[in-house]
Amino acid sequence: QVQLVESGGGLVQAGGSMRLSCAASGRTFSNSAMGWFRQAPGKEREFVAAFGWSSGIYYEDYADFVKGRVTISRDNAKNTVYLEMNTLKPEDTAVYYCNADGRFYRGRYNQGAYWGQGTQVTVSS
Repeated sequence: QVQLVESGGGLVQAGGSMRLSCAASGRTFSNSAMGWFRQAPGKEREFVAAFGWSSGIYYEDYADFVKGRVTISRDNAKNTVYLEMNTLKPEDTAVYYCNADGRFYRGRYNQGAYWGQGTQVTVSS
């Protein structure tokens, strides 16, 4: 059974940094495209960042509102994906979800079938 478990969320002041982790189990995702999404209260879930191989091409994709502030990376030995976030803003407050096994189409990430349970990030002003 595939499981994605996010961790690393919490409360941080505006301007601070945070690193989220997504530990996968049940299968290896080292060759899969993976991404992060977020959902703020009263809003729809939105794309944050993704990377990986799709049809032999390597992609990285970031939402405009996080470009320059966020880096996605992975440790294949740990089957874990990270989301490093810097210069956090109150509007970054949301539940952050890990997604696995997506596909890139025309450079944009399309979500895969696997989701984690989410981790809350709260940025105070």
